[in-house]
Amino acid sequence: MVESTTKRQLVIIGGAEDKENDSQILREFVRRAGGTKANIVIMTAATELPREVGENYIRVFERLGAENVRIIDTETREDATSSTALEAIHKATGVFFTGGDQARITSILKDTEIDAAIHKRFSEGIVVAGTSAGAAVMPDKMIVEGDSQTNPRIEVVEMGPGLGFLPGVVIDQHFSQRGRLGRLIAALLQEPAVLGFGIDENTAMVVTDDQIEVIGEGAVTIVDESEATYNNLGEILKDEPLAIFGSKLHILPHGYKFDLKTRQPILNNGTVPDGSVPVGSTNT
Repeated sequence: MVESTTKRQLVIIGGAEDKENDSQILREFVRRAGGTKANIVIMTAATELPREVGENYIRVFERLGAENVRIIDTETREDATSSTALEAIHKATGVFFTGGDQARITSILKDTEIDAAIHKRFSEGIVVAGTSAGAAVMPDKMIVEGDSQTNPRIEVVEMGPGLGFLPGVVIDQHFSQRGRLGRLIAALLQEPAVLGFGIDENTAMVVTDDQIEVIGEGAVTIVDESEATYNNLGEILKDEPLAIFGSKLHILPHGYKFDLKTRQPILNNGTVPDGSVPVGSTNT
């Protein structure tokens, strides 16, 4: 049997990415979406200013050389059946979700024809990206809203269904800037997931199949509770503090990688911290 060479590619951005200067993160998205042949669709469901926000990204992507860029504005679920929009997604090489309110994205798009079309194209190899709210919707269970700069408690975070491009994880954005470690841990303990990713502003985790690479000026914080020895989730009331023992914490700045299968960080030289080479990688 011949194995498929189609790659799953995501560019998940912590928000406030550079749009004016080198635009490193958006440049990487355009490059992966086909470079000067890129055909990009901008999804503005998250924002109440779709034309203003969408045109801002059009200017950036065209400056970087994308061949074709267009906005798909879906204000209602009825808009998510538009034949024009579906045709644009069918032709797209990259789909970009803007920031705003992640609950708007899922309430308007989830389980619609557009949602199905984007997932189909994603399985065929197009690049899907999202910033801020557009990053929050990438897992199958997302943070809808929650308090920042607080210790972890059940009440500090509200969870809801995401779009499921990267299932089995929890993602938070604007991470260090808004002090969101407590709410990421609270979200992680409430979901059937063992990995939580907190992405700083002007920083992205670029996912290619099962490997993540960090790009940008900040870092990605990873909480791994796969080997945690204890938590008190089943013993406390809603407003009482959570306890967790034995979790792992990784901080990955620009250039570092992470293997989703082994849950191991990867050094710049291609090795994991114990000196071995991760499965499927080469140490050159």
